[in-house]
Amino acid sequence: MKNKSFKKTPGERIFTGLNYFFVILLCLTIILPFLNIFSLAFNNGVDAQRGGIYFWPRDFSLENFKEVFAQSHIVSGFYISIFRTVVGTVLSVFLTAMAAFVLKSKTLPGRKVITFFVFFTMLFSGGIIPYYMVLKELALTNTIWVYILPSLYSVWNIIIMRTFFQAIPDSIEDAARIDGCGEFNIFLKIVLPMSTPVIAAVGLFNAVAHWNDWFSGVFYVRDKALKPLSTLLQEMLTQQDSLKELLLQSSSAQYELLNQIQVTGDSMKMATIIIVVTPIIVIYPFLQKHFAKGVNIGAVKE
Repeated sequence: MKNKSFKKTPGERIFTGLNYFFVILLCLTIILPFLNIFSLAFNNGVDAQRGGIYFWPRDFSLENFKEVFAQSHIVSGFYISIFRTVVGTVLSVFLTAMAAFVLKSKTLPGRKVITFFVFFTMLFSGGIIPYYMVLKELALTNTIWVYILPSLYSVWNIIIMRTFFQAIPDSIEDAARIDGCGEFNIFLKIVLPMSTPVIAAVGLFNAVAHWNDWFSGVFYVRDKALKPLSTLLQEMLTQQDSLKELLLQSSSAQYELLNQIQVTGDSMKMATIIIVVTPIIVIYPFLQKHFAKGVNIGAVKE
């Protein structure tokens, strides 16, 4: 007996059409601004000042990127950003997972009290000045570790991981304990391999936060050789805007200098966005596939 094809009602067809329309509209709101940034980044700076560039460069040029990389300490800023992103993300994910594993244990003495004090830190902050004083007393200011150590733990990430770990059947851990497996080995060899989705998600959150953070480099580091890429680019753009404003207020005899800055003015800003965003765009597809995986793949049934 042949299966009859399901025929949608007019209301269902309208609903499906509206869904497609809004999804396409949402995609366009994301893609079109990025195409505009791309076109301005690869367009000649002087030509970009004329306007009329939307989704494709009119006068293709790499001068904006050359200008960015010609700035001092940009290469060292890359190394600093890569180091803090890789080391900070690995340490933060591992230590956060350990904390979440302990807090989800029902046999932990005083678990509710410890959990309360951990979560209590989400509600209040001491402020920037006390925070800076603590970092200075710990000798972390003006060092590369000021980017990593203070951000090792995130209470929100602990909550996410703890909730994820709680979904793992207790029978798996009990079976491992019967076989003589210790708590750390259970965490390392059983819980972590089964928690790829949440590890990938939290790892991506940490990596993006480290890579895009410019605030720490501005307020906690004085040595320019220790400043990350985001901070250097932010300072570069701030200086350029200040110089442009100064020339606009100066005499007409100096107006020609303004054109030299406009060569890589707004277009250079777009080039910096491309430089900062590209690594995240490249890494994300490799982590995305883990988000939808179930936590109990290969687990025993309750």
